[in-house]
Amino acid sequence: MTESVTKTNLLGLSPAKLEAFFAELGEKRFRATQVMKWIHQLGAESFDDMTNISKALRQKLSEVAEIRPPEVVTQDISRDGTRKWVIRVDGGSCVETVLIPDGDRKTLCISSQVGCSLDCSFCSTGKQGFNRNLTAAEVIGQVYIAIKSYGPMDPSAERRVTNVVLMGMGEPLMNFDNVVDATELMLDDNAYGLSKRRVTLSTSGVVPALDRLGEVSDVSLAVSLHAPNDELRNELVPINKRYPISMLIDSCNRYLASLSDKRVVTVEYTLIAGVNDQPQHARELVKVLRKLPCKLNLIPFNPFPNSGYDRPSEEAIQTFKQIMLNANFITTVRRTRGDEIDAACGQLVGQVMDRTRRSKKMIPVVQEEAGHTSDRRV
Repeated sequence: MTESVTKTNLLGLSPAKLEAFFAELGEKRFRATQVMKWIHQLGAESFDDMTNISKALRQKLSEVAEIRPPEVVTQDISRDGTRKWVIRVDGGSCVETVLIPDGDRKTLCISSQVGCSLDCSFCSTGKQGFNRNLTAAEVIGQVYIAIKSYGPMDPSAERRVTNVVLMGMGEPLMNFDNVVDATELMLDDNAYGLSKRRVTLSTSGVVPALDRLGEVSDVSLAVSLHAPNDELRNELVPINKRYPISMLIDSCNRYLASLSDKRVVTVEYTLIAGVNDQPQHARELVKVLRKLPCKLNLIPFNPFPNSGYDRPSEEAIQTFKQIMLNANFITTVRRTRGDEIDAACGQLVGQVMDRTRRSKKMIPVVQEEAGHTSDRRV
């Protein structure tokens, strides 16, 4: 009986790990650079495509390695040009990825976990429960898929993805090693060559992992705050019970101090009608954020079935924004994009084989999308 060989998926290997892989094969380090360019800049799907590599090495690679992105199940495009992919990963669960065009800027919002373990009360992803961390290949594979969706890859052409934000399904810092490997590929000039200011990791506040991040990475940082005091944040973002606001802000300041250039943290604040959108909440937030170099991104809540929450009025949004502006905070309101294809912030659902049984507490929702009916929990 012939033993099956588990092949190494080169798509997810960081530059250092790809060099180590070739060293184990007895090959020179520059082979890693060649293969990295073929995969991430030219979109190669087969070693046979790699014409500047010897036939013998291509044969060897085909026996021990593969280039395997996740499977695209669907791609939807909204009226405003937003694209959403449902992507099936190993094990059968699906995650969602969204590309938001805005003039010359094309921001890709990618997922880091199948579901999410944190259970923030206003997020439909959290209500799906949690299955597992994505592999590095599944994280970077979302960038690979998005760029290739426009046609053959060409490193000399206009960038098809200019910014990447780890703000999709999951908490990136709970999948630390795989996320760091993927971001290294995003930044590497032989892969995607993005600026460290254009790759943003968003965390709900896993403080020990954030402190560790400052030792190995210099991507930009966003923090999902959503409340100006611990009592309210404990309800909205349960991890706050372990790492309260003051501890989180101290960790953010340590991260900023670790960077070689001057940057600020993007504070994300989802405005929920009657919950955290009142003037007194804004005034509290001013006091809290005085301790952190930051800019504020206000996100009006995007309703989903059975959430129990509502979108705030436009008056409430503008009043909150003006209080922050008057206190000299750079403050923007995130425009809702792609909501008709459920691609707006907080609406990403996927199809999660839940290990937490959290999703069983939710009522199944039947939605008609693009002429067909799907039964999903949200």
